[in-house]
Amino acid sequence: MEEEDKIEESSVRLLTSVGSGGGGESRWVDGSEVDSESPPWSLSEENGAREGYGSMRRRLVKKPKYDSLDVEAMEIAGAFGDHSKDVSVWHTLALAFQTLGVVYGDMGTSPLYVYSDVFSKVQIETEIDVLGALSLVMYTITLIPLAKYVFVVLKANDNGEGGTFALYSLISRYAKVNMLPNRQPADEQISSFRLKLPTPELERALQLKDILERTSSLKTLLLLLVLMGTSLIIGDGILTPAISVMSAVSGLQGEIRGFGESALVIVSIIILVALFSIQRFGTGKVGFMFAPVLALWFFSLGSIGLYNLVKYDISVVRAFNPIYIYLFFKKNGKDAWSALGGCVLCITGAEAMFADLGHFSVKAIQIAFTLVVFPCLLLAYMGQAAYLMKYPDSANRIFYDSVPDSLFWPVFVLAALAAMIASQAMISATFSCIKQAMALGCFPRLKIIHTSRKRMGQIYIPVINWFLMIMCVVVVSIFQSTTDIANAYGIAEVGVMLVSSTLVTIVMLLIWQTNLLLVLCFPLVFGSVELLYMSAVLSKIAEGGWLPLAFASVFLCVMYIWNYGSVLKYRSEVREKISMDFLLDLGSTLGTVRVPGIGLLYNELVQGIPSIFGQFLLSLPAIHSTIVFVCIKYVPVPMVPLEERFLFRRVGPKDYHMFRCVTRYGYKDVRKEDHHVFEQLLVASLEKFLRKEAQDLALERNLLESGLDSVSVASRDPEASGTYGTEELKIPLMHDRRFDESGTSASEETTSALPSSVMALDEDPSLEYELSALREAIDSGFTYLLAHGDVRAKKKSFFLKKLVINYFYAFLRRNCRAGTANMSVPHMNILQVGMTYMV
Repeated sequence: MEEEDKIEESSVRLLTSVGSGGGGESRWVDGSEVDSESPPWSLSEENGAREGYGSMRRRLVKKPKYDSLDVEAMEIAGAFGDHSKDVSVWHTLALAFQTLGVVYGDMGTSPLYVYSDVFSKVQIETEIDVLGALSLVMYTITLIPLAKYVFVVLKANDNGEGGTFALYSLISRYAKVNMLPNRQPADEQISSFRLKLPTPELERALQLKDILERTSSLKTLLLLLVLMGTSLIIGDGILTPAISVMSAVSGLQGEIRGFGESALVIVSIIILVALFSIQRFGTGKVGFMFAPVLALWFFSLGSIGLYNLVKYDISVVRAFNPIYIYLFFKKNGKDAWSALGGCVLCITGAEAMFADLGHFSVKAIQIAFTLVVFPCLLLAYMGQAAYLMKYPDSANRIFYDSVPDSLFWPVFVLAALAAMIASQAMISATFSCIKQAMALGCFPRLKIIHTSRKRMGQIYIPVINWFLMIMCVVVVSIFQSTTDIANAYGIAEVGVMLVSSTLVTIVMLLIWQTNLLLVLCFPLVFGSVELLYMSAVLSKIAEGGWLPLAFASVFLCVMYIWNYGSVLKYRSEVREKISMDFLLDLGSTLGTVRVPGIGLLYNELVQGIPSIFGQFLLSLPAIHSTIVFVCIKYVPVPMVPLEERFLFRRVGPKDYHMFRCVTRYGYKDVRKEDHHVFEQLLVASLEKFLRKEAQDLALERNLLESGLDSVSVASRDPEASGTYGTEELKIPLMHDRRFDESGTSASEETTSALPSSVMALDEDPSLEYELSALREAIDSGFTYLLAHGDVRAKKKSFFLKKLVINYFYAFLRRNCRAGTANMSVPHMNILQVGMTYMV
């Protein structure tokens, strides 16, 4: 049995007898959490119970396939669906225009340095050199960005979100590959959880799902693959600003006398420092100018390319014949293979088409690339090739030499702005990747500042920003040449593409259930090309290629160690959680004094009573009258609608006033509400849960009074049907119970069908008593009960595990953002208790 199976909760019913006067009352305890929680539908025996009543009660209380959280989730999912709206053509065109400024800045600045890097490895001796390089560039752009990303990868989106972590979350929803074992059936009822796929279920997909779920080594390998891709993207955030800014500023070397290498480095560093210094203000204030500037830049690229093509040598269109690629390799041999490292720079930023998908739409990105970016880039490279046919000695600064003299300064200004915009987009993408990694438990908590009230994706992470700035300055100071930086740049780009190809192949097999022949064609065609490019760029490790590998290795170690320690900590919490029998022995006072107020005990468990609660009982002389176990949980979906965010269940009998609240966020969600807003949302959801619970109880009592017990026994006997299904839970519970402001039902049909005992919930004395007790607790205020947990490896653990947990992971926990810092809560409202977990 695997380790994940060892911590799963058993389903044992516990029957305890509590004396009450002269008779004994049987209490059935829900056994879904090893040590059990009370049933979601607690039944009181005020005037004695008939035999039929007891029979119905036992069947309702007995643990079904779905618990109360799942039933609540099904009700919400049925009430709030995802209704996609038709997007107008003009809106799509407007989005396509905006993508120019956000998505294509990096790819748009590649004509600044592609040919200069290619022809640093291959000398121009004949027209075959120029035509072969041009043919390589044209078919690389056609094959990778156009064929792979535009027509295939963009369709593998996670409900409109793209990127490495989006693919991982998509796979995690269809196969339990997440290392953190906190998945619940209720998560599958989120409206954005499932994709609407027209393809039928195939046995091959089920077999792959079973293999992924049962093989722990494949889970770890998949996680490492995702983390490696994310690490390389972070490395891009360092290299993109460096190479883009230096390439743009290098135009001054041939225009201003005495502007040498030292001046180039100094000016580039000044621009980089200024660029990172303004990040804290956010991109919203200057974002409106990004798209027009890049549109003008692409227009300039296309126009100048067409001008050079017509003026110098229009015969370079012969490069559309791929035979020149063969001739290029035949003539130059190993040098041609080395030149592939420069050729791959023409597709830098192609991954941004997928990573930035969440801000736009698939159609918008496809339209912008096919109608604007692709033709303008082809014209730009063809124009530069035509210029090189006549002036082969201009390869080192081909871009600025090919610009007409009268347009040099306007084009230089445009190039500088385009380089800064490209850098800005990559920096923002780095912030987003780290936020997603934090949400999925793969990166230490850091301070995140939201720079826009309207756009949730615009964030700023100060620590990462200054780290990127320092690394960019170091890279520029050490290399002092765009050629060496380009060697490092290629490894990061191709590495991310290989990760995406692998994950999309898994999506095609597992989720799309694509024909096996087509699935094999995808990695065979695109993967082989990317592996060829990777072999070329890896040959330049000694020339600067070691840099992104070093960055990726550091970030990979940080993310994996954090994920590894977090998973061990969670499993330790599951193993050490408190038995419900222990709390039942303490009684409703929990062995101490209950004082008015609401205690929000934060923990990571989705089921069970955390052991830290026992520490609070031992440490505090009194405990709050209402206890809510709050679990902040990130679900592998982009966003969770507000109406689906909170799930409640009761913990223990009613007089304990203890509840569990699972608060669900997506990896793109922004937790920007302050503690007052969060408290109001939580209390409103809790009141709704109490009313729904009372309504279910009233409906059940009415059925019993109407003599329907025999019918229920025949239709809902678990022994007869084999197991509890979803439909039986939906019979009384899936009706529309949403109430408007006047307290009436939202559905007249449902209202007329409900008995009077259900419609008069406000007259229920037990409900009114509990609601009044809750309001009294609210008036007394909220207290946040937090655990300051320390994790240590056991003495018998291996040396490597002790080193990772006791030193590396402990160092990250000490220096990351504490849980209290993530809440805008006054310190007087926070109580912390320390606890050490042995893993």
